[in-house]
Amino acid sequence: MLSDILQSGKDEENLYKEVSELLTRKGIQRLVGIGEAIHRQANQFAVAEKDFYKSTQDFLNQYNTTFFRDETILLKGARAFGFENISKVLQQKAHETILEINLNAIANNLNYFRSKIKPDTKIMAMVKAFSYGSGSFEIANILQFQRIDYLAVAYADEGVELRKAGITLPIMVMNPEEQSYDSMIQYNLEPEIFSFRVLNLFDEAVKRNQALLKEMQKTLAVHLKLDTGMHRLGFEEKDINELIVRIKNNKQVTIKSVFSHLAGSDEQEHDDFTSSQIKKFKKMSEQITSHFSYPILKHILNSAGISRFPDAQFDMVRLGIGLYGIGVNEQEQKQLQNVSILKTTISQIKNIPEGESIGYSRKWVAKDNMQIATVPIGYADGLNRKLSNGKGKMLVNGKFAPIVGNVCMDMCMIDITNITVNEGDEVIVFGEKYLITDVAKDLETIPYEVLTNVSRRVKRVYYQE
Repeated sequence: MLSDILQSGKDEENLYKEVSELLTRKGIQRLVGIGEAIHRQANQFAVAEKDFYKSTQDFLNQYNTTFFRDETILLKGARAFGFENISKVLQQKAHETILEINLNAIANNLNYFRSKIKPDTKIMAMVKAFSYGSGSFEIANILQFQRIDYLAVAYADEGVELRKAGITLPIMVMNPEEQSYDSMIQYNLEPEIFSFRVLNLFDEAVKRNQALLKEMQKTLAVHLKLDTGMHRLGFEEKDINELIVRIKNNKQVTIKSVFSHLAGSDEQEHDDFTSSQIKKFKKMSEQITSHFSYPILKHILNSAGISRFPDAQFDMVRLGIGLYGIGVNEQEQKQLQNVSILKTTISQIKNIPEGESIGYSRKWVAKDNMQIATVPIGYADGLNRKLSNGKGKMLVNGKFAPIVGNVCMDMCMIDITNITVNEGDEVIVFGEKYLITDVAKDLETIPYEVLTNVSRRVKRVYYQE
């Protein structure tokens, strides 16, 4: 669906001739043109099916649910044409819970962190855990367009999914499992090696895949994880000499990077410990890299580390939660753009008399006559049950509505007493005016948990200008 192309500076006839040729080359089978100019040039287009309308409203007036079936639809419209109104009617379910993701905000946040690092420092972006709940391929795709240097996933199947979707960037797998090494080799994924057991498993996979490796004519890249104080995964100082010998003896393996993980870079009280981790990493990593003639990347900084420990950038930094709009402090938060808006709609409104109970286990009893709204989001969608009974709230028409009663699996109730609202109105669970960080405070947890808990059954809608 294409609107008039405004302010192109080209002759109208030649402009739409070029568009027609592009559609033909891309194999487009159907075109819906909206606007006076494209309507005038209708004869230029050679697609199998084509329809033209002079305005968006003309299309909406004639639209019905039989217009499209088993088709992928690209909406490409100038702002003046209001294609967001078409998007709303094309979505089959009008009253549903959705997570809107602003890809422009992702790019803005990336550029903010880029401004804080040296020009030659590489960036590895974390797209593990479904890109912190935001959608793996869609986020990886915008990062690839923004020429990020590396991606990191938690498990091999996340990396395989990205490869099948056309992502060609180098991908590090942070928690490779025994049964996944063959697919990692097949899909050119780079495992994190954090113990000799994992190294042994990888060596066995290399032996099993000799024919494929010979065909690929390349060595396999690995990333060595060092434990500098986090004490979760990684080689310790006593392991370094043996590790060097093992890697040097395997001619089919190349060390792509050596890295470690900071335990408390976001909290000032742990700054001395963070500095000791950085110092220890420098010593351990140099002990390894000095034994190899090829360049090996070194990295230890996460999002908070990028902001608070700029002298420890080494060769690469790892950008995670900051990319998704969560800053290390209030000052940085103001520089970042909100990426995600979780929204739902009001299914039903009820008047509740004083003394009546609401929800499972009758945990909420109305102290006065009140009005409530039921919204279709529950703990199966990622709305934490701890937000029940006044602990959490949502935004309705710019006003906060407390959650009343226990959060159910698929829905919950909110207090809309004294808020002017109708059934079908939009409800914001978190977004611009009620941030993910605010929800995290209400839950006494961290924003990571709020983001990653949004269920995959919640539809993701991506937009970019």
